[in-house]
Amino acid sequence: MIDDPAFRSARPIDRLLAVMARLRDAETGCPWDLAQDFSTIAPYTIEEAYEVADAIERQDMPGLRDELGDLLLQVVFHARMAEEIGKFDFDAVAESIVVKMLRRHPHVFGSNKAAGIDAVNDNWERIKANERAEKHDSIEPPSALDGVAHALPALARAAKLQRRASRVGFDWGAPEPILDKIAEEIAEMSAELPAGDKARITDELGDVLFAVVNLARHLDIDPEVALRGTNAKFERRFKFIERALRDTGRSPEDSTLEEMDALWRQAKTIEAKTTDS
Repeated sequence: MIDDPAFRSARPIDRLLAVMARLRDAETGCPWDLAQDFSTIAPYTIEEAYEVADAIERQDMPGLRDELGDLLLQVVFHARMAEEIGKFDFDAVAESIVVKMLRRHPHVFGSNKAAGIDAVNDNWERIKANERAEKHDSIEPPSALDGVAHALPALARAAKLQRRASRVGFDWGAPEPILDKIAEEIAEMSAELPAGDKARITDELGDVLFAVVNLARHLDIDPEVALRGTNAKFERRFKFIERALRDTGRSPEDSTLEEMDALWRQAKTIEAKTTDS
């Protein structure tokens, strides 16, 4: 296959499809690839999407190219498995998204005109709502929340549920009242702490997080991005603590919380000076 001139001269996407077909060949394919199904590959698909986001955040263009390739491989893998059971193939996947983009951009490919991004977004959501209504086959009436994937990360799903509810008028008018709501939810969680009921505390903590996501949405801040930034900040400062202790021949296990907190504050001070300079 690799030495085949036709393979070497083919378009990269056709070569990729041929590679996947060979990997899934029942007689000559890879045992690991053959053992996979949609459910076992799904976690890798999600992971690769996050790898793409990470490369973008780091502004790593060579890395982004590679990660996009990894994500494309996931699409090809799913399409190949679907083709094997006679459901659809890669071309059908590509055609499906082409049709969807044409339908959802009447201001580009049709006669409709959209004045600005807000109008485009409103039109996009209206078309998506019509699509969901056409697909709805349940005995339950359609909901504004239909189609919000359960597999989304919880913070992202919370924001999307809130956006859907907002479009039908169920929303705060400004971010300030949400701060009061967050304080209210924290107070309710605090009231549950003495009893130690894990289920009730978990429920109240979920309410706190949901309210914080609501605040982020009103401030036009992606909560996932905000939390990733804080994760990076925590990692950076904690490693500063480890390095500082290592320079004195110690480790966090050998130190007190007060000592580590002092180093944490030192790391914050250094970062602030670096930012100001």
